[in-house]
Amino acid sequence: MSLYGMMRTGVSGMNAQANRLSAVADNIANSDTTGYKRSSAEFSTLVMPGTGGAYNSGGVTTTIRSAISSQGVLQYTTSVSDLAVNGDGFFVVQNASGTPYLTRAGSFVPDAQGRLVNAAGYQLMAYSYANGTPAATANGFEGLVPVQISDQAMTATPSTQGSFTGNLPAGATPPSGALPSSNSATAEYTSKSSLVAYDNLGNKVLVDVYFTNTGPGTWEVAAFDQSKATPGTSFPYTGGSLGTANLTFDTTTGKLTGSTTGLTFTVPNGSSLNLDLSKLTQLGTGFTVTDAKVNGNAPSTIDKIQIGQDGVIYAQYADGSTKALYKIPLADVQSPDNLTAMPGNVFVQSADSGAVHIGFANEGRLGSIVSGALENSNVDIAEELTNMIAAQRSYTANSKVFQTGSDLMDVLVNLKR
Repeated sequence: MSLYGMMRTGVSGMNAQANRLSAVADNIANSDTTGYKRSSAEFSTLVMPGTGGAYNSGGVTTTIRSAISSQGVLQYTTSVSDLAVNGDGFFVVQNASGTPYLTRAGSFVPDAQGRLVNAAGYQLMAYSYANGTPAATANGFEGLVPVQISDQAMTATPSTQGSFTGNLPAGATPPSGALPSSNSATAEYTSKSSLVAYDNLGNKVLVDVYFTNTGPGTWEVAAFDQSKATPGTSFPYTGGSLGTANLTFDTTTGKLTGSTTGLTFTVPNGSSLNLDLSKLTQLGTGFTVTDAKVNGNAPSTIDKIQIGQDGVIYAQYADGSTKALYKIPLADVQSPDNLTAMPGNVFVQSADSGAVHIGFANEGRLGSIVSGALENSNVDIAEELTNMIAAQRSYTANSKVFQTGSDLMDVLVNLKR
């Protein structure tokens, strides 16, 4: 082994420990950074081939690895837009130029345009409900748009779907008068309820729904616009019924049978509304309404937002109604620890990490999305200080090797004197 080789090995060791200290310094500096993943220096030997009993010193090489797959502790906050992933997965964000990245830093706040932006300036990406229920693009970022929530414009959504759950009395008998579908002044019915729907401009439309027994296990359902009723008598309604349907129940089980399980009609000045009646029963008790829902909302501004564990962002309006706006996906790779870290606490795929796969929360191995929480850094200060002391001692030892080689070189140079 040459003296120069020994000195180079000492320099290699000092450089390795300097890299280790650099990683420790970064970890300590980012110990309070949301979603930060600690880095560590891993060493491997660099062996030089030896000949004839002579040993050629090599050195040490350094590889920096990030503990990206290690989750930090969740810290709960009072902001709905603070998001954390509980389990595997990353939020998809983009920078100002539209380049997509992965991150666990979910400290999002609305900017001047209503876009949700985290502390590093990256915009949260999601799928919009504007064109219906979204589906994830499994192998790419296509279809994702920045989440933008603005309360400046008023919106109104017409009713298109509804559900009615309850019980019709099994002991009912057909009335002696005309059925409600005839819209006759002498029409009779068994039970009645009313629903609130919305037209295209967000106006409330009260819909009277009549349930009339027509025989053993058979019922007629008819819907009418309450504003068209004859004052004091209801029937007849101007313009007739909005829609009718005939239901058939199993007289043994009381459950709805047959092909008709709903009522479809057009809301006045609105859209076609499908009222689901599949959960109706015919049992030995009185008429009971257990649940009734109709979508749509009156003209209103967004009062606040809600985010579910499945990543769906709901807008809650001033009248209490809600509407799904976006669905936040989660991205994952086969080897998260081999992702390439970029400035701003974001990551991009590398050759060793595998391709990015996108899905929704709670699907497969993907975790859930927690609203009102942030993921803390996974840095352990005590461990980092221990590593700092160990790196300092190792650096000193390697410097002694270099210093010894330098002293021996001085002896060799001075042999001629």
